Amino acid sequence: MAESNFVDYVKIYCRSGKGGRGSSHFRREKYIPKGGPDGGDGGRGGHVILRGNRNYWTLLHLKYERHVFAGNGENGSAKKSFGKDGADRIIEVPCGTVVFDAETGEFICDVVEDGQEVLLLKGGRGGLGNWHFKTATNQAPRYAQPGEPCQERTVIFQLKLLADVGLVGFPNAGKSTLLSVLSAAKPKIANYPFTTLEPNLGIVSYRDGKSFVMADIPGIIEGASEGKGLGLRFLRHIERNSLLLFMIPADADNILKEYEILNNELLQYNPELLDKQRVLAITKSDMLDAELMEALSKELPDIPSVFISSVTGFGLDELKDILWNELNKENFHIVENIVHKPMDISAYRFEDIDIPPIDEDDDMEEENNEEWREYDDKYGYDEE
Repeated sequence: MAESNFVDYVKIYCRSGKGGRGSSHFRREKYIPKGGPDGGDGGRGGHVILRGNRNYWTLLHLKYERHVFAGNGENGSAKKSFGKDGADRIIEVPCGTVVFDAETGEFICDVVEDGQEVLLLKGGRGGLGNWHFKTATNQAPRYAQPGEPCQERTVIFQLKLLADVGLVGFPNAGKSTLLSVLSAAKPKIANYPFTTLEPNLGIVSYRDGKSFVMADIPGIIEGASEGKGLGLRFLRHIERNSLLLFMIPADADNILKEYEILNNELLQYNPELLDKQRVLAITKSDMLDAELMEALSKELPDIPSVFISSVTGFGLDELKDILWNELNKENFHIVENIVHKPMDISAYRFEDIDIPPIDEDDDMEEENNEEWREYDDKYGYDEE
């Protein structure tokens, strides 16, 4: 079977640029026997920056890019000439990308808006030239500051899809069928469990040119929070959905019990999901008459609910009205902020990444770091 183009987590080794060395040059010109120090400062090392890009929806473009390096700053030179700054390395990621440390699983940052930039690794500062160190008692300093060493880190990019409405339900609950009817998306539909193996997004048109984004998440089974079925891999995509649409077929043995099982799986995965707005849709309702619907309505949980049929179109307009009203409530966006838990690294399989050695002239890296620490303690550290 062909490999899927939907890639929602990658492991990458990142390294910022090191700062250029300061110059210890002295001015030498005709008729100027004691020109004094004029060594320039080294250039700043390049940063590693994340930038949100709404034109990406997976991490496929980063799957085979195992190493990301920013440029090194150039050394200072004579006549107080500054070294050139190293080139920044900007990594374009889809909106909704979360970054974790690959060694500890610690949460680092997330990118949620188009054009948002996050500084992942800061480039090393350029060393100061010898003219900075001249004093009344030391008018010819023969030393300059080395460049600040680079920063390096192995990180995991994890994508959590951004959507207005997320479809939650057991396999074969009719999620993919509903998405295909309400939007132009073409998810795979078949009469067997786990037809959907990756999330699908669709734009649902509403009245007066309005629209919202709906996400079809692979089916959840009891024990998914413990790794059963497709496990935790796709549960994380529900975290980013603004509203959860629970879908339970009308022929279920106990609609309320199935809703509680789904609710419990979300609770076990992340208790904050309970704060999200939710709507219940009873699917495949074309097999019910008005009397059965009225009887079933008395057993439903206390949340907005609607009977629908994706095949006949029954109740779909009412469903869109309910979803739009819930999405536009005044207090709706209060619960959208997510507190990201540390990542369980053991739950994922990553190939080992070869870490290239740093240049040979960085053998004195620890000494350089110590020299910079002493300089910061004495003169303070200006962030910019």
